[in-house]
Amino acid sequence: MTGRSTHVPDTQTVSHAQPATAAGSSKAALHQRIASSFVRQGLMQHLGARLVSVAPGEVEIALPYSERVTQQQGGYHGGAMGALADIAAGYAGLTAAPEGMEVATVEYKINFLAAFHDGELRARGHLVRAGKRLIITTAEVVHLAADGTESPCALMQQTLAVVKQTY
Repeated sequence: MTGRSTHVPDTQTVSHAQPATAAGSSKAALHQRIASSFVRQGLMQHLGARLVSVAPGEVEIALPYSERVTQQQGGYHGGAMGALADIAAGYAGLTAAPEGMEVATVEYKINFLAAFHDGELRARGHLVRAGKRLIITTAEVVHLAADGTESPCALMQQTLAVVKQTY
């Protein structure tokens, strides 16, 4: 595995791993695997989310502002932000899971950093560590304004279980 590392203050190193794809597979096959699963996500389809990019250990999903994703004051709802982060990080983890397997969220912790009322949210999921039974991921959610300005919105860390695909 190759990738970047981030130093954590207590001397731990978090590896943002880039898993090697299985022999014979390609970026196109990996994208197809994630895209085929993404279209089965009823909530993401209902909210109007779209798959932006897929790479080994990295997935980005966009969520445009609409009345479907707001809370009572007109800003993006925290539940929509959490779901977006959960799905992006989950798919980043799925890029490391063997064929015929899926992932299921065991837990996640999210910090909301700022609220926004327009534009689009982008969740970028990153693989941290892939084990046989558990996969650790993170996601950052940013707000993308109409002028292209990005602002931090939320940070999430997640634990996934590797499970048998049932569809």
